[in-house]
Amino acid sequence: MMDQFSLKTEERNENTKDLDQLSLRQILTVMNEEDLHVISAVREAIPQIETAAEMMIETLRESGRIIYIGAGTSGRLGILDAVECGPTFGCTSEFSGLIAGGKDAVFQAAEGAEDRKDLAVSDLKNIHFARNDMLVGIAASGRTPYVIGAMEYAKQTGAKTACICGNFNTPIAALADCAIEFSAGPEILAGSTRLKSGTCQKLILNMLSTSVMIRMGRVYKNLMVDVRATNEKLRERCRRIVTEACGCDRETADRALKETGNDCKTAIVMILLDTDRETAEQRLAAAGGFVRDALKDS
Repeated sequence: MMDQFSLKTEERNENTKDLDQLSLRQILTVMNEEDLHVISAVREAIPQIETAAEMMIETLRESGRIIYIGAGTSGRLGILDAVECGPTFGCTSEFSGLIAGGKDAVFQAAEGAEDRKDLAVSDLKNIHFARNDMLVGIAASGRTPYVIGAMEYAKQTGAKTACICGNFNTPIAALADCAIEFSAGPEILAGSTRLKSGTCQKLILNMLSTSVMIRMGRVYKNLMVDVRATNEKLRERCRRIVTEACGCDRETADRALKETGNDCKTAIVMILLDTDRETAEQRLAAAGGFVRDALKDS
């Protein structure tokens, strides 16, 4: 197992060894300066992010699920991304997140749970993780036992695996079909991976789920046309999406949305093709949910 002091995420940052002596403004400034390393670290991983995204698309097209798994900050970030795919892209079960220690660990740290491989296996069995699913292990260190246990179990099932790690050549990466590895350098607060490493993880998760959903037809132009209108803010967003996509007035958008039960895609196709709901739904179904394809001449 990799020694923690050989990990970039555990090293002391030479620029912040007197962090406790800095003024508040100086602390904020050095944090901002260190965060500049995040963008370049993620950029260097784009080829691997692309490969993982392609694997995720293949999984979803085969009716599998994307399961994020991690401990502490890493687990919480995976859960955050999975949960937000619901209202943003109309997802139901496509994305899920697991964290060492279970749901309570989202709100209260359960650090001991990350040392147990068996808990990860139990958690995956409890959600009936199967060969057609895909596991994405998230670990700043790249050596968290809970995530290693999950990756090993996923490999045994024959499922696709990827990982997001804040160090290179880690045990978790060795188990992954696609390893997304990055290094943004030592944290300003030694070992506090909720900082730069966590920010890198969040950016990578954003890139993965968003790019995958775009390629799955959940976006038209740059509009989130599969958004679920579960509150007034989102109902207003649906109106804006339809008016922007169709160049129509609010009244026209409202009529179409009312008829479709706030389904932006169907409303857009109805308005742009000047057709009824049933025809719009048929065209979308034939186009696999892609609005552009539904609008093409038949």
